Amino acid sequence: MSKQSIHIETLGEGPDIVFLHGWAMHSGVWKGILARLVSHYRVHLIDLPGHGLSPNQEPGDFDQVVKTILDTLPDRCTICGWSLGGQVAMGLALADPIRVKKLVLVSTTPCFVKHPDWPWGMEGSFLQFFMANLHQNFRTTINRFLTLQINGGRNSANTLAQLREYFFERDPPDYNALQQGLLILQTNDMRSKLHRITQPVLLLHGENDMITHPSAAKWMSQQFNNARLVLFPKCGHAPFITDPEKFVACIHEN
Repeated sequence: MSKQSIHIETLGEGPDIVFLHGWAMHSGVWKGILARLVSHYRVHLIDLPGHGLSPNQEPGDFDQVVKTILDTLPDRCTICGWSLGGQVAMGLALADPIRVKKLVLVSTTPCFVKHPDWPWGMEGSFLQFFMANLHQNFRTTINRFLTLQINGGRNSANTLAQLREYFFERDPPDYNALQQGLLILQTNDMRSKLHRITQPVLLLHGENDMITHPSAAKWMSQQFNNARLVLFPKCGHAPFITDPEKFVACIHEN
């Protein structure tokens, strides 16, 4: 536990690799791949503010989240960020290119919302629906979000069961943190900043991802100075659950 009260679990020995989960989740989502990693790396599992075992912090905007996580990072680390965690990982790479050595971006996008010049985002009304329904129907809203993550993937029933198990094994996220996270998803646009990321980037993305379109990953791979893209066939938004062996093999090869 750092002075910022961000919850971090550290396991294994070797080069430092930090894992950042997505919106509404917590670091327990990585449980299925840990055994394949801890004999090769020193793994740091971070709960984002207001998620898992980390208390929320104000103002809770994107810059504050990046600053809070930055203060906890080990030197010369690889950061693996999933979905919203991927945007945070990119923010960290820009904020401290010395401390952040490499990036692994999992099912992420520089811009979650569709714009006239960005066809690979979600409709803004979709995120507004989640924001409007979180308070009254929290469990139903979260279950809809989890179901959306596994759409398009093989063994979807098993993947959904695992996601639900991971999610509900800890207390629900802080309501304000969820609202702040949705606002980040609605407003954050990193497209113009990607060319400034000089670290090697590995992009891991499901071919059938219904939340972050694979074309966004292809576009991103062309913006970075040093990038490799691996697409996972018959896979939705959670490749580390759908195909954990391939996922870990890609990290080893990075």
